[in-house]
Order: sequence, then structure tokens, then C-alpha cells
Amino acid sequence: MHDIKAIRENPAALDAALARRGAEPMSSQVLALDAERRTKIQAAEEAQSVQKKAAKEVGAAKAKGDEAEFERLRALVGEKKAEVAAMQTEAKALDQQLTDLLMGIPNTPFDDTPDGADEDDNVEINRWGTPVELSFEAKEHYDLAGVKPGMDFETAAKLSGSRFVVLSGAVARIHRALAQFMINTHVDENGLTEAWTPVLVKPEMMYGTGQLPKFGEDSYETTNGWWLVPTAEVTLTNIVNNATVEENYLPRRYVAHTQCFRSEAGSAGRDTSGMLRQHQFEKVEMVSITKPDASRAELDRMTKCAEGILERLGLPYRTVALCTGDMGFGAQRTHDIEVWLPGQNTYREISSVSVCGDFQARRMNARFKPADGGKPEFVHTLNGSGLAVGRCLIAVLENGQQEDGSVVLPEVLHPYLGGKTTLTADGTLA
Repeated sequence: MHDIKAIRENPAALDAALARRGAEPMSSQVLALDAERRTKIQAAEEAQSVQKKAAKEVGAAKAKGDEAEFERLRALVGEKKAEVAAMQTEAKALDQQLTDLLMGIPNTPFDDTPDGADEDDNVEINRWGTPVELSFEAKEHYDLAGVKPGMDFETAAKLSGSRFVVLSGAVARIHRALAQFMINTHVDENGLTEAWTPVLVKPEMMYGTGQLPKFGEDSYETTNGWWLVPTAEVTLTNIVNNATVEENYLPRRYVAHTQCFRSEAGSAGRDTSGMLRQHQFEKVEMVSITKPDASRAELDRMTKCAEGILERLGLPYRTVALCTGDMGFGAQRTHDIEVWLPGQNTYREISSVSVCGDFQARRMNARFKPADGGKPEFVHTLNGSGLAVGRCLIAVLENGQQEDGSVVLPEVLHPYLGGKTTLTADGTLA
């Protein structure tokens, strides 16, 4: 959420930032609502002052036996009391309107975020590995002979509908091995703290990280008002919701492996084949909470953590800085990591790492106390996939595929698979 004081001081800065995102200017609307709200608050305070003064004078008039003055003052107190209540109610409603308006305005991009309209304007900033050259026609993951016994979309559709899958046998074990490998690497080598968090959250937690109110249709709400998390970003970031921590508490770096749930409301007709876009999936999520002066460097550190997973797996990838027109609502700068998929003959997103500045912290009221005793400041928050487990499974299967439909598995996974090195063409581990 944006700082209303900053908008008052420099409304042109907000409009310029929104223009970079291809959005309409908002400062005039914000300031008009803010001015109306402040006018109501001031009027309520003035009426309350008159009420208090009259209330003090009522007793004096009674003591003097001035019945007419007593009745006049008593009526004035009642009149002003009603005025104050009405104006406070109006001010409260205007305050909520202003909050809702500010919550619907996207974050302001960093200066080094590339300008652009859509994904065609994203800028490649890193590339690793060489896409595998196969001597046969590459297949997508779900068409591989060794995968078919363990990846069942028909049964999943019977159970739950489209965009679900049932994994079993060797494929399920590889999927689990990938998550364990990611978690262990982030904890043992990257210094993240492992967490296990709920997948059901209160609506205020979704407000805190920006999924609500604007993107409610992209997630699932339960009948009792809880929400299924679209990512562990929601729970990990909200650990500091409505908290003021000591400066030496920062940075906090978390990682969690959770189920994630997305309605994919805006993706009809996209990536409907295979596991690429599912309503329920698993993700290893990284979240960092930092001081303001450390967040930009933290973005690069987190990006390297995610890239390192792919490098250890031997999977070619490229990293792009998203342009302003393609960047998410709450981000100031985002690095998307795209893994090579031979079956599609292209790179596809497997991680998105974003720095949000104090945008989420303001929504959550999350602050830290400077060690020098200064005024509490808002923390900065970052989040990123480290990685999407299902998409990583796809990449491992497609990049390791052999002509007979078997899959040679990355060496780093062998210890997690009891020393097995290959998914055979008949769907077993060997």
C-alpha cells in the first residue's frame, strides 16, 4: 500500500510511476478523497470542542439558577454530540474508501526496472547451460513412456476436475525427492530457516501480501471465510504482520515447502496439457524480511539461490528482468527464471523472485526498531520460488529423456532415490 503522506508531498511521482506500468494517473482521485476525509475529521474535532466547552458550562448555569441558559447549553451539547457522531461516521467511511483506493494501486517500479508493455519487453540478465540437443524428436513430459504409468490425469479429473493430477510410484518419488533436495539446499547451503506453515489463512493475511482485495478471484475461499494459500509467501511474510521487531532480528530468511492453490481464473485455454498449470501444486517458497537499505541486494541473493537449484540439477535456464508492464501488482522489480523444456522447445517460467519494498509492510503494519533508538520504520519484504516443484519435475523429465522413453535423472537426486539413477521406460526406478 502507498504512503498517503508521500502522495501529498509529490503526487506527480505516483502518476509517473503508474505511467511506467501503463496505468492511469491516480493522484488527483487519491488527494480529493483524502481532502474530503480530512475536512470531515476537522469538522468533527471542531464540533467536539464546542460540545466539551458547552458541557463544562452546563454545570455553572445550573449552579447559578439560570434555567434558560442551562436548557440552551444542554440542547447545544446534545446537538453537537449528534453532529460529532455523524461526522465521525462519515470520516470513518471516507477513511475506508481511501484505504481501499490505496490498496488497489500497484507498487512503484524501481528505477532499474526495464520499461515496457508486456513480456516481449523483458530483458535477459543471465543465461546458464546449453539446451540439450536430442538425436530424436523431443516429447513433452506426459508423453514419455516411463512417465505415463505414474502421471494420471484421467483419475484426477474424475476426483476433482480438470487441471489436477495423480502422481504415483516412481514419478511421485522423484517429485518428493526434488522438494527435499530444494529444502535441504536452501537450509544447509543458502542459510534459510525452514518453516512449516498453514495452508488456510484469515482474509487479513491475504490483504497483507496483496492477494486481496484485487485478486480474490485467483484464489479459493472456504465457506467459513478462510482462504487457501496461493503460495507460502502469504504465511511466511505475515509472520511479521502487525509486529515491530528489533533491528538485529533482520534479515529473516525463510523457506517452506507447501501445497498451493490457485483458481487460474485468468488463464482459460492456457497450458492445459500436462502439469504445467494446475489448481493444486507444490512449491518451495523463499521469503526475506530486511531493512530498507538491504532489500535490493537481497533480490540478487535470492535470485542466485533459485538459479543454484537449477544448476545443481543440470537444467539450462535464463533469467529475465520483467518490464514494468509485465511485473506483478506488488513488485518493484522481478526476476523470472525460465527453465529449458525440450518438449516445448522453449524456456518456461519456473521461479519468480520479487522485491516489494515497504508495499506489503504498510498493508501488514510490519516495522522494526532501529538500533540507535530512532523512530520505527517499515521493513522491506521479498519473495521467490525456490522452486516450483511440479515444473521442476517437468524439466527433469524432459531434459533427461531418452529415445526409448526412459529418463536419466540428475546426480544430485540419486541419494534421495535410494541410489537409483534412471526412470525406466516401464515406469520404475533403476
